Amino acid sequence: MSPIVSITRLLGFIHRRKSQLIVLLHSSMAPITNGRVLFNAIPQDFPIPGKTTVYDTTQTIDLDNVPLNGGLLIKVLVLSVDPYMRGRLRAPEIKSYTPPFILGESLTGGGIGVVLRSEVAGVEAGNHVRGMLAHQEYVIAPSLAMLEVIERDPKLDWTVYLGPAGMVGETAYMGWREYSGAKKGEVAFVSTGAGAVGSMVLQIAKQDGLKVIASAGSDEKVKFMKEIGADVAFNYKTTDVREVLAKEGPIDIYWDNVGGSTLDAAMEFANDHSRFIECGQISGYNNGYQPISNPGLIFSKCMHIHGFLVGNLRTKYGAKFRAEVWPKLVSGEFKFKEEVTRGLEKVGDVILAVQKGTNTGKAIVVVAEE
Repeated sequence: MSPIVSITRLLGFIHRRKSQLIVLLHSSMAPITNGRVLFNAIPQDFPIPGKTTVYDTTQTIDLDNVPLNGGLLIKVLVLSVDPYMRGRLRAPEIKSYTPPFILGESLTGGGIGVVLRSEVAGVEAGNHVRGMLAHQEYVIAPSLAMLEVIERDPKLDWTVYLGPAGMVGETAYMGWREYSGAKKGEVAFVSTGAGAVGSMVLQIAKQDGLKVIASAGSDEKVKFMKEIGADVAFNYKTTDVREVLAKEGPIDIYWDNVGGSTLDAAMEFANDHSRFIECGQISGYNNGYQPISNPGLIFSKCMHIHGFLVGNLRTKYGAKFRAEVWPKLVSGEFKFKEEVTRGLEKVGDVILAVQKGTNTGKAIVVVAEE
């Protein structure tokens, strides 16, 4: 074989390898679908999956080359679906304590993701972050302003850090510690006592030595409330709230998650100087709030009514919450239920389930595995 033929073949081999390498590099950096859940229409009452929110796959992202501009590229793993999100499905001119979702853009909420790329000092690829994330498969966060780097105990799944080890647990613990004024032997009534927040309140109240009455909307949930320590547990759909409170009360503390007629009943059967902790009133989120039937009870019984937002209490109670609650979750002393749904496209269905109360425990959507 002549030298010229050998060189020609060598050059051909190099050219083919170079072409293959270019194709390989191009394919590794090719944009991929970035699924999103968009706010599509303002609901009149209950949100409708596929109308109020839609799952969209038109956006793509180049994970290797998308500019971060000093921020983070995050792969979203798990998302939290919470009752308060209904209030964000509103027109922008309506003011509230949380900003509205923006029509045509992704929903946002509590979530946990893994960092794929980072231009933020002190944050590396492989770190996990928790905080406000867009309901997307991949998110570019401009900074850590709405996020925190977090590590989990190997005995707990990431989902728990959006539930009892996250905002849900914080709400129960911090609201109770700040406003209950609980004394051993008192009587507490917890509505939605099988829910994500209510079940934690129930257990904290029992550990403080109180008698706990708890309500929920199914016999299965009643069973769970008894398992976690409720002295009296009942199904408000089949048992009259007033009959239970007349027999088991009067109550000293009411943890309100529902409002409406249950709040009226609690006020009627409350002791003087009772404390009402207003965490939420989900009965009014979709069909309008029901006025209190007898507001005169507030002053005639010298009642203390406290509304609160957990964000205002984190500075005071954050370290105490992690020190007291996290170890009890790891050991199993505090029990909880989760309803885990897989697939970003199911977010709309989960939002509706939470509003109707058909979910059991903390509602979580798993977007991806690591």
